Amino acid sequence: MDLYLVRHGESEDNELGVYSGSSDCNLSLKGIANVKVLKPYLKKIKFEKCISSPLKRCIQTANILFTGPFEIDERLREINFGIFEGLSYNSILERFQKEVMEWNKDFVNYKIPNGESLKDLYIRTEEFIKSLDMNNKKLLIVTHGGVIRCFLCYVFNDINLFYKFQVDPASITIISIHDDFTYIKALNVKSIIPYRGD
Repeated sequence: MDLYLVRHGESEDNELGVYSGSSDCNLSLKGIANVKVLKPYLKKIKFEKCISSPLKRCIQTANILFTGPFEIDERLREINFGIFEGLSYNSILERFQKEVMEWNKDFVNYKIPNGESLKDLYIRTEEFIKSLDMNNKKLLIVTHGGVIRCFLCYVFNDINLFYKFQVDPASITIISIHDDFTYIKALNVKSIIPYRGD
């Protein structure tokens, strides 16, 4: 089974440079354009189905890339940043110095007040992966950068590698799962063929 993991295009909150985990913002105009770059390549692939995060930026991305209905799965949500939501990193440093220190000391297990820990995110990502029907050949998964990093950590069975991967907006990462053997086929691909319009 090949999982084509697409991070949503740039969102309005990405443009503002603020933490936007559970916040439900739209794609920016640039984000829409960048997702369209992927469409000519992905439409050539016969996906058995598409599964998306319930957040608007992912649903908008899935609507551009996939023809027909698709499934929504709550486990594909981005991490909930709690009290950090909607703030830039500099604002977080100014307002929540103690919390940032605790977060930096244990980025895996620290649960952001009113939010989640990275471990929480990893557990629900792992649950999602294990719930998939391995008879599927190709699935399109539209989700978030943090979730895709958790997929990559799952390949190595090591959540501590989370910040070792770069996952840009409107990029494709491909993971294969065959007979309990999991490996990475592509990482953070953003432009596969020239785009010449719809």
